[in-house]
Amino acid sequence: MKASDRVIKKIEEDGGRYWAGDNISKYVTEHSLTGLVNEATIAFNAVLKALVIDTKNDPNSKATARRLAKMYIYEIMSGRYTPKPDATAFPNQGDLAYNGMLVVRSEIRSMCSHHHQPVAGVAYIGVLPGKKVIGLSKYTRIAQWCARRGTLQEELCNDIVREIVKSCEVEDVAVYIQAEHGCCTNRGIMADNSLTQTTVLKGHFLQDPDVKKEFFDNISLQMQFAMGKA
Repeated sequence: MKASDRVIKKIEEDGGRYWAGDNISKYVTEHSLTGLVNEATIAFNAVLKALVIDTKNDPNSKATARRLAKMYIYEIMSGRYTPKPDATAFPNQGDLAYNGMLVVRSEIRSMCSHHHQPVAGVAYIGVLPGKKVIGLSKYTRIAQWCARRGTLQEELCNDIVREIVKSCEVEDVAVYIQAEHGCCTNRGIMADNSLTQTTVLKGHFLQDPDVKKEFFDNISLQMQFAMGKA
């Protein structure tokens, strides 16, 4: 049985799902990932042959199939095969409790599940902390973990919000993403300056106009800071 068939069998027997944007880490091991790389290498070789690319004699294409297989599984879609990053929580209570807004800027890279083109941009994560907080780097790690899959930007926004809600145990979470899509720049309309923006607001970010305004004001300040460093 092929490695992919074994993994699919586990998922289906468990009543799970394996869409491009799903995390299936609990169904795979290092051994099965190696098997998936080997299987994908064969499949990519077939694709290259169908494109009439000489993988035997072209020095630039000899190992391309394996490079593609490893890139998909260990890099651009790694968020499907690895567990969620550990988000160590710290108490946020007493005299030192922080009751303000936290906004974290996270660079993200993803892949469109329609054409497997790159998506590159920035996610701004806003949180009104509750009884605990997580380390600043964890917001970025969670965002990148959600992004490293085949997905759509609208889905990615929801995914990041859902995982931050779980990690911080609060409902007051907001995510704003702006990104460039290879689907628009590398093919189709070939729009070099195309930019897509999506927003998901929960809790006070959705219900309180002042909180919402503060979030977007903070985003504007962070954008100005980023432009100043460029």
